[in-house]
Amino acid sequence: MKSVYLRKEECCGCSACFNICPTDAITMEPDEEGFLYPLINQEECIDCRKCVNCCPILNENNFKEERVPDLYVSKHKSKEVLLSSTSGGMFAALSDAILRQGGVVYGVDFDDEFKVLHKRAENLEQRDRMKFSKYVQSNLTDIFTQIKEDLIDGKSVLFTGTPCQTAGLRGYFKNSRLAEKLYVCDLICHSIPSPLIWEEFKKYLEKENGGKLTNIQFRSKIIDWTRENSNKTFMFKTTAKDEYIFDERYYKLFFGLKTIVRPSCSECRFTDVHRASDITIADYWGIEKYAPEWMDLKGVSLMLINNEKGDKLLDMIGQDIYFEKRPLQEALNEQQRLSRPVERPANRDEFWKIYKEKGFEYIMENMLE
Repeated sequence: MKSVYLRKEECCGCSACFNICPTDAITMEPDEEGFLYPLINQEECIDCRKCVNCCPILNENNFKEERVPDLYVSKHKSKEVLLSSTSGGMFAALSDAILRQGGVVYGVDFDDEFKVLHKRAENLEQRDRMKFSKYVQSNLTDIFTQIKEDLIDGKSVLFTGTPCQTAGLRGYFKNSRLAEKLYVCDLICHSIPSPLIWEEFKKYLEKENGGKLTNIQFRSKIIDWTRENSNKTFMFKTTAKDEYIFDERYYKLFFGLKTIVRPSCSECRFTDVHRASDITIADYWGIEKYAPEWMDLKGVSLMLINNEKGDKLLDMIGQDIYFEKRPLQEALNEQQRLSRPVERPANRDEFWKIYKEKGFEYIMENMLE
């Protein structure tokens, strides 16, 4: 094999090919935009095609469920959990259920330098670091292999990630009996921002404010949970300034310009109701219109139950949450990524040309007005 993909739009960076390669011929390498892509060492490749066969983009049905999901509105019964979660606390409920069984949870965390990556949690302290959103493509490294080892050991495993990551995990396991105790949860994903731009932004904040970053939150409930407020609460601290500083510029780069998202996002195969997961969670935007009695300024979650495992997960967390079945059309009305991918901006190439020629500071000072 010369390459797993032909066009960058055909690679989501899920790392399934890297994890499944029997000769370790594949490495995940960053391109000029900071996104990871598989690179094949031709001397090590035995042309077994396992990399292509597990790819969630190249697979005909993308490892998605045939069942039309059931939609639920939900929120955690604990006010403390609501306050510490991005929306209605469903990740906390799901991961609590798995941890109570002695299982393990895989989700997104920061490292010591605030790089975004998937990690393994076997207790509440480790899990709690995964409870809030991080708008950067996470580095999965060898997570799928770690999950396999946990399943071999007989542990229940919950994996949470973007739809393409969960599809990659399904492609890695396919119909293996090992996956019997694997529970897969995806998010309704807007798109995936560049890790390179995230690194540049962190450096810019430190230069602008002094010191080193000590705390970052992408979405805080210091202000009320609403759709309008969801992109207003990026905040951080540095060693030079102990109080939180609010900054909307990263959201303007991501949600505004949209020029820093991965090329595959504009051709995403996972923007419909057929999910590559057992359960899907997201903010329940618009609930104040459809069922105002459910509206809570501390957060409300949407859940899609996609298969029998999803049904089982709902049974497992029922004691910890309030929930009610709702018409699926509500989610289709409010969640654009259940019907179409993000559009590729017309100025995307121009943005990256300017970045390469003039640097990140120029972009921050001239392109965000």
